[in-house]
Amino acid sequence: MSSPQNRRFRVAVVGATGAVGETMLSILAERDFPVSELVPLASARSAGSTVKFGDDDIVVQDLATFDPTGIDIALFSAGGDTSKEYAPKFAAAGAVVIDNSSAFRYDDDVPLVISEVNPEAARNRPRGIIANPNCSTMQMLVALAPLHRRAGIVRINVSTYQSVSGAGRSAMEELGRQTGDLLNFRGIDPQKFPVQIAFNLIPQIDAFLENGFTKEEMKLVWETHKILGDDSILVNPTAVRVPVFYGHSESVAVELRERISVDEARALLAAAPGVEVVDERVAGGYPTPVTHASGRDPVFVGRIREDLSHPNGLNLWIVADNIRKGAALNAVQVAELVAAEG
Repeated sequence: MSSPQNRRFRVAVVGATGAVGETMLSILAERDFPVSELVPLASARSAGSTVKFGDDDIVVQDLATFDPTGIDIALFSAGGDTSKEYAPKFAAAGAVVIDNSSAFRYDDDVPLVISEVNPEAARNRPRGIIANPNCSTMQMLVALAPLHRRAGIVRINVSTYQSVSGAGRSAMEELGRQTGDLLNFRGIDPQKFPVQIAFNLIPQIDAFLENGFTKEEMKLVWETHKILGDDSILVNPTAVRVPVFYGHSESVAVELRERISVDEARALLAAAPGVEVVDERVAGGYPTPVTHASGRDPVFVGRIREDLSHPNGLNLWIVADNIRKGAALNAVQVAELVAAEG
């Protein structure tokens, strides 16, 4: 019988032709995940096309007609409705499903896992499904978890500055098209966003809820509580869409139970897995989506300073590639946790 060290896995990627799915495929190859067979799946309209996996071109199969028997691990990134319909079928056939949608995140019997924050939660999956958090929660908690472990978080004030890639390929196309039209003195017709996105900021991501916050904002509240296992943490979020193609940024003010100096916070973050500190108090001595995050794995943290309004407060600037770490990389890292179980 194969040992965990040399076992190889039959892996399905659902939504393989999307931006996140393509990134999942590249990361699986880059990290030399122990794949015996890679099965890319998508809707009928994409079936028959090919995707790259390492040096190979692999034909995409139709999810609707695919038999999941024999799949060991299934990475889903095809939207909540698709996950709700097909993820239970893959799990029933024996696969461990790692789902990137919001379909199962708030179910008590589905673990919500960030590989650097609560990896132990991945083992307790009674339905055979593990949920991947929202991209904005993901990068925030990779950075804040070391501070929480050291001193305990009381309250988080966070404003996110989220790139258009978080809204999919059509959103990136709209930003590009509007930018070109405006630079050439042509009118625009917003389709994906409610108002112009080029050269603009939109303080709405997802639908508004009765409390005046958007669903995207409330994800930061709900997911922080579940991942850190502490419903007493107060989270006050504002989510803003910005005309950036890749990479989300966050301005975070965190209030702790105990005071942590800037130097200690910087040292804790520098030692934390998945974090890279870029914190020089000079022009350009801080991370940005373009110069640091785009196409890279770490969560970057800079502008670390004491909060002038609270004795136990710290301010941080947190930047990460929302497609890579915010979705695809964490899913593969969770798959690695599953693979390590053998």
